[in-house]
Amino acid sequence: MIVLEDMISLPELHEATLLWNLRARYEKDQIYTYIGPMIVSVNPYKRLPIYGDNLIPMYQSKPKEELPPHLFALAQKAFENITTLNQSQSVVISGESGAGKTEATKVVLKFLTVVASRSGENTRDLAMRILATNPVLEAFGNAKTIRNNNSSRFGKFIKIAFDSSGRILGARIDNYLLETTRIVHQTQNERNYHVSIN
Repeated sequence: MIVLEDMISLPELHEATLLWNLRARYEKDQIYTYIGPMIVSVNPYKRLPIYGDNLIPMYQSKPKEELPPHLFALAQKAFENITTLNQSQSVVISGESGAGKTEATKVVLKFLTVVASRSGENTRDLAMRILATNPVLEAFGNAKTIRNNNSSRFGKFIKIAFDSSGRILGARIDNYLLETTRIVHQTQNERNYHVSIN
């Protein structure tokens, strides 16, 4: 079977072929795979040299089909729709605990802050300021689960405001509680929030 970058092109779309394609790509450190306009990411649990600033101009200037699947391509499409079509965009990053959602968010924000900045601006500082959240909230919001010792109990909605030229004006981060049942009940071998009263 041929390994494909976009699984829409698979001759048969069912669980076995999708998983086979993802595994074959993962074994080659190709952690991103398209499914039409969406992208599936498989956490490599190691650093890969696929996030360099030198890649950003490539994903800005070439069509998605000419480059390997990447979160940069997804972020570029969203940025394009914001600046050329003047349409609000959403990038939904979802997955299980430990899947790499926080890292994926950082990759998308890195791309957006670089392409939306003007020369001389410190884009890394801007990305870090957008990502900065209340550490106390994180302390209350992380708990031990069966799959992860430090699973976040909070989701984040990050809203970035752009001006008419595509420059970032600011951002707002809303936190919301996930799985409220874990507040009053934990399954066996799970723990509630880290904060405890002695």
